[in-house]
Amino acid sequence: MHHILAQVLIAIGLSVAAVALLRRISLPPVLAYLFVGVALGPYAAGVLQEGPAISLLGEIGVAFMLFAIGLEFSFEQFMSMRRVLLGLGGAQVLVGTISGALIAWSFGTPTAAAIVVGGALAMSSTAIVVKQLSDQLELQSRHGNLALGILLFQDLAAVPFLVVIPILAAGQTDGLWGDLGIALLKGVAAFGLLIALGRFALRPLFHEVAQARSMELFTVTVLFVSLFAAWVTEQLGLSLVLGAFLAGMMLSETEYRHQIEAELRPFKDVLLGLFFITVGMRLDLSAMATVWPWVLLLVIGLVIGKGGLITLLGWFWGRDKMVALRTGIVLGHGGEFGFALLALALGTGLLQSADAQPILAGIIVSMLIAPMLVRHNQQLAGRAVPVAEPSSEADTNEIASVVGDQSRHIVLCGFGRVGRQIAALFEQTKTPFVASDLHAETVKDAWEDGRRVFYGDASQIEVLRALRVSDAAAVVISFNDIPAARRTVHNVRQIDREVPVLIRSSDDAFLAPLLAAGATEVVPETFETSLTLAGRVLEAAGVPKTSIDTQLATIRAERYHRIRSLKN
Repeated sequence: MHHILAQVLIAIGLSVAAVALLRRISLPPVLAYLFVGVALGPYAAGVLQEGPAISLLGEIGVAFMLFAIGLEFSFEQFMSMRRVLLGLGGAQVLVGTISGALIAWSFGTPTAAAIVVGGALAMSSTAIVVKQLSDQLELQSRHGNLALGILLFQDLAAVPFLVVIPILAAGQTDGLWGDLGIALLKGVAAFGLLIALGRFALRPLFHEVAQARSMELFTVTVLFVSLFAAWVTEQLGLSLVLGAFLAGMMLSETEYRHQIEAELRPFKDVLLGLFFITVGMRLDLSAMATVWPWVLLLVIGLVIGKGGLITLLGWFWGRDKMVALRTGIVLGHGGEFGFALLALALGTGLLQSADAQPILAGIIVSMLIAPMLVRHNQQLAGRAVPVAEPSSEADTNEIASVVGDQSRHIVLCGFGRVGRQIAALFEQTKTPFVASDLHAETVKDAWEDGRRVFYGDASQIEVLRALRVSDAAAVVISFNDIPAARRTVHNVRQIDREVPVLIRSSDDAFLAPLLAAGATEVVPETFETSLTLAGRVLEAAGVPKTSIDTQLATIRAERYHRIRSLKN
């Protein structure tokens, strides 16, 4: 026990230094965890040794990640994705498996083992893609939704592969379809059970927990629910991450989803980091000297071959070239379920260790470069697709057709809590406005209420053009995401140098950078709260209201310089 604790402490300690270093050079932290795993793994320094305890921690981290993903998707959204999930996802796994199997078989791999290799190479990393897209605010984009649908089907497809491998290893295929049918029934049973629990048990449970007003109890309940759902599907012989995803999806329909996500984040990030460390531990650096040509060929095949296949399938499914290509770039690598399939094939003797090592190395190397590909997917796709190709994250033609010849309107970027309050004032004053938001449920509810709110990423220049920023009276950025706000201001200024841009900021520290980026006005919530409170106090103390209004107007005209100077 002490030995395991020492390993975890060393891994976390080195991860702190690695993450801090990569942050300084603007590289994703996923790379830091992978490098730590390679450096400390059994094939390098030997500090970390593979074992059930560390592997379990990594699996729990992936489960928490899928639970968090589920919180972002309601059951209705999941059903709306069924065409992508079952159609495009199924086609990708089927064609990818057959292609990989044929290539492996042509190099002399036995047929049964070649099928496993093809299945392993068809998988992509849900952990890497979802985390990186979330960090980049692209998970709800068109290519993000497309990638997520394919990834979810890949996770589901891992289940029949895990059933088939022992049968192929034993050389007995008579009961193959029966075993697959049982696995399918288990999946349906797990889905139905968790749906029922979510609809009839989870909301009352969290209502009672919230009534207790104990954050400790709330946190423990969140941990219990997510791990219990994972345990249920694992006991049914399915993937534990599937149960965690379904539990999150059920809780997404409750009013507690945002607090649950906040409570879960620290556990998810730490354990997910340990998972990436366990992935890096599998790379045998000494074997690279002899198998590196095969590893290089395999990495090229995953990035270009697999990425190209996904691009073609996405295009065939009716997505425009840019969206399809960005999806292919995002998914052009190996994944964690590929390790699970290869590990089972090695354990059953279906695949020999010497044959598996270049495949393992190729998947790991592809995962090492995957965060960079995901991070720069827009730039890479932009070099391949002509500039004239639509590249927005929403159906800009649909937006433009609805907005029509609107002019002198307000463009409201973000329709969350603050955005809705601003829109209510616009409606009371009969001021025309159009808005965009990346939360599908928010957009759906707004449309049902008769508001012109579109699903789209306001930081994308094509979305801003479709909203007719060039003819707008003003642009209001209400979401509290400073990097996205700066991108939005930059793109607004690319379209129109004169239109007023007003931004809401929760922290006055961002006032100067946003003004430098091109904002006309920045309204820091901290300063405005202070001014409003001070005005009310002075009015209660008998100071004339005209004098108070004059002072407050002067402070605002000076862009809060008088208040900001008090901090120095």
